[in-house]
Parts: sequence; structure tokens; C-alpha cells
Amino acid sequence: GTVEGSVSSELPEPSEPDEPDKPEEPVVDRRDMPICLLCTCLGGSVYCDDLNLDSVPPLPKDTTHFYARYNRIKKINKSDFASMNKLKRIDLTHNEITSIEDRAFMGLPELEEVVIRENHISQLPSFPETMTLIDASHNNIGSKGIHREAFKDMTGLLYLYLTDNHIDYIPVPLPDSLRSLHLQRNNIQMMHEDTFCNLQDFSYIRRALEDIRLDGNPINLSRTPQAYICLPRIPIGDLI
Repeated sequence: GTVEGSVSSELPEPSEPDEPDKPEEPVVDRRDMPICLLCTCLGGSVYCDDLNLDSVPPLPKDTTHFYARYNRIKKINKSDFASMNKLKRIDLTHNEITSIEDRAFMGLPELEEVVIRENHISQLPSFPETMTLIDASHNNIGSKGIHREAFKDMTGLLYLYLTDNHIDYIPVPLPDSLRSLHLQRNNIQMMHEDTFCNLQDFSYIRRALEDIRLDGNPINLSRTPQAYICLPRIPIGDLI
């Protein structure tokens, strides 16, 4: 006990930090830092979470998963991910993104998952047909913010999350592969009987799509009973 006491008694008192304005500096200093000093690189994954970044840093060409959550990134340029031939997942949750160049995610042959939730995006960019997950919840996407037939050719798309936006229609056609469609808290007011089902073929069953969320929309699901005959489960939403 005496050794511990003598050591601890010689430790200086913790001094008060006298640099409250320091957060401004790292943004400048970090621009020229090697990416794996600035961020954490583990195998093909690059983690740049919560680093006060205002743009996408230059990534190693063999990056497979890129995480830059909780930063201050405002725009995504096509050059940010150019020639990233192994990139599978991009997660930009909770930044300040207002615009994404339309082809910023195109030309990425392995890309499957893009998470851009909790930003200020009003226009969804184009996505490659290889997508399995798109999460653009909690943005400012309105009726003109989604390309026509944007998801039609994504034959492996499993999860489409667009909750908490300003969308006023269900973005059809949706691929048969889709398992989850989350559109809570938008402005969807109507549904057509062929939104999910094929009225010309009553034997058509959409087996995969078990999770449709329409709660928090001004739509009365009971008005279109024929719209659900091909679904394994009725969508969640208002029936009155």
C-alpha cells in the first residue's frame, strides 16, 4: 500500500484544458494525413466515424467497407469513390449532406449497401443494379426526389428504407427480391391495386415482401383490399 501511495502522491494535479477552441484545427491538419492514420483501417474496412470531416477522404483502392458516420460532410462527388472496384458498403449516416452527384455511386461493380440516413438530401442519386440495401431515411426526399423506376432493375434488392421523408407515392415498380419496404411518416395518400400485385395473374405471389411499413402516412389501407392478395402479410398502416 505504501508504494502505491508514494507514487500517486507525486502525480501532478490534472490541469484544466486551456484550449476550448481547438476543434477548428484538426479539419485543416487532417487533409494531408494518410487515411489509415486519420481513420481506422481493418482489413478492407475503413472507419472514419466522428472525426469532424467535411468531405470524403481519399480511400485505399482495396477498401470494401467505408464508414464515415457522424461527420460534417456536405456533398458527395463522383470523384469521391472513383475506381473503387471492391467497395461493397458505404455508410454516411448523420452528416450534413445536401447533394450527391447523380452518378457518384455508379461504376462501382461490387457496391451492395448504401446508408445515407439522417442527412439533408432532397434528390436520390442513381444506384447500380447490384444494390441489396438502400437506407435514405430521415432526409428531405420529396415527390421529385426519386428517379422514375429507380429500383426496377435491382434484382437483388432486399431492403429499401425511406422513412421520414416527404414522399407522396410508393416508388414502383419494386423488384421481386424485396423483403422490407419502410415508408413510415411520409405523405403517401393512395395506393393502386397493382402497386405490389399483378392483376393479370392472380397466381402471382410476392413471397419475399413480408415487411411493408406505411404507418404515419395519410393513407387508408382498407380502400384497396385487392392490393394485398399477393402479399404474405398486409402492410402495417391505418385501416380507417
